[in-house]
Amino acid sequence: MLTSPLMQRALLAAVLVGAAAPVVGTFLVQRRMALMGDGIGHVALTGVALGWLVGSWAGLVPQDALAVPGAVVAAVVGSVVIELVRERGRTSGDLALALMFYGGIAGGVLLIKVAGGTNANLISYLFGSISTVSTSDLWWTVALAALVLGVGLGLRTALFAVSHDEEFARASGMPVRLLSMLVATIAALTVTIAMRVVGLLLVSALMIVPVAIAQLYARSFGRTMTLASVIGVVVSVVGLGLTYWQDIPPGATIVVLAIVVYTVAATLRPALQRRRPDDDPHPDMVDDVLIVDDVCDDPVPTAPAPAGAAHAIAATPSRAGRTGGAPRPTPGTDDPAGGAPAT
Repeated sequence: MLTSPLMQRALLAAVLVGAAAPVVGTFLVQRRMALMGDGIGHVALTGVALGWLVGSWAGLVPQDALAVPGAVVAAVVGSVVIELVRERGRTSGDLALALMFYGGIAGGVLLIKVAGGTNANLISYLFGSISTVSTSDLWWTVALAALVLGVGLGLRTALFAVSHDEEFARASGMPVRLLSMLVATIAALTVTIAMRVVGLLLVSALMIVPVAIAQLYARSFGRTMTLASVIGVVVSVVGLGLTYWQDIPPGATIVVLAIVVYTVAATLRPALQRRRPDDDPHPDMVDDVLIVDDVCDDPVPTAPAPAGAAHAIAATPSRAGRTGGAPRPTPGTDDPAGGAPAT
């Protein structure tokens, strides 16, 4: 498989997309806009058809030579528009996404017909066709993936602040509008680089499902992003390997594999959490709690005390000592009156 130039290009594209898509998906999940990738993907379809139309008018060979640049332009413009609409509050976010869904699909079907093509020409972009990745497509994927990873990781702290609490970020003096537009832009770029791997209709799954898996076990934003990116690479490479040995669609295989991994991870999570002991945030401090029983006046530790905590138990006064009576024997010492060792 590794000796085939076709599979070499496909594997490189799968690794880049699998690493970049969950990075952006982490911000979208934090902003509660998990379906934004779907909306941008539909708008990108209009850009693909527009690239076909311009290529047809210019007499380019092949006609879809400008499909990827057209998708990039349309996706970026659509993402910026939806972010402006959401920010100004004139239309709710879900309604704006719905408008992008319908308008993007209708525009793509209409323009591809004007360009002299058919709906069949859009199938590879809708559902992915990683086996047809050309050298020029690979260079576009490398450049856009590097840009997405550079922005997503380099500005992770600022983008997280805006995604987590926009009002707090604005009160802190951060350029909230610019950072929000940046999140929307890298989401649009991610959609365009992933359309050859999983397709425009399934790209949102590769952005969101690995993040959902990582959130089951990771305890911080940074660990969630890292784990999600690793999961994205693994499912993309494994899914592509399966399509090499079996004649099955690569995009759908990758997405179904990711959903299977999520199902298994969610099923095993309760059992793993029961086995995992609670983390002690301060292991260097004695945290044994002594409870004084009002009936017997004996200090009783709620848990077996470590060896280093014996002095803390011995130093605890009893009620008899506080009222002037004889002090009671401390745990672990012999009774001076000749009784059995205190327990």
